[in-house]
Amino acid sequence: MSNEKKPSLNVVYKEPANVGIKGRWKMELTGPGGEQLQTVFGENVVVVNGVSKLAEFLNSANAAASTFTFGYIGIGSDPTAEASTDTALGTQLARHTGIVSYVSAAIYQVVATFIAGLGTGAVVEYGLFNSSANGTLFSRDTESVINKGAGDTLTVTAQYTFSG
Repeated sequence: MSNEKKPSLNVVYKEPANVGIKGRWKMELTGPGGEQLQTVFGENVVVVNGVSKLAEFLNSANAAASTFTFGYIGIGSDPTAEASTDTALGTQLARHTGIVSYVSAAIYQVVATFIAGLGTGAVVEYGLFNSSANGTLFSRDTESVINKGAGDTLTVTAQYTFSG
């Protein structure tokens, strides 16, 4: 046996910036007649609770993966910058079930469409959750305002690229 000092397996890494996950958002606002009104792109902060929940999911995926699905996108109106300690959106306007898919090259994608009348208002924040109400926030993004009218549709795409 070598006398080399080996790294401890008991070290807990708490800073999400050390995790190989990169998140991108795309928000598309469509008018009542189907015309493209606005498109906004952004990058997010993967929050501490999101990283913890991901580790929990990986640990229990073979037993009950459906209980850990991050497939709900929330939209809100609070322009406060995202932080790794966020646990919810600042002022949620709506949350909706997204369509979850594996795109390619280790990209996890969730797309949610907020139809006319759902999430109306000045939208500036976006979050990915594991529940339709409450639940764990995985990541949060704030971007320039999208003014969603009552007749408009907003499609929000969240992508996460995993790297090692």
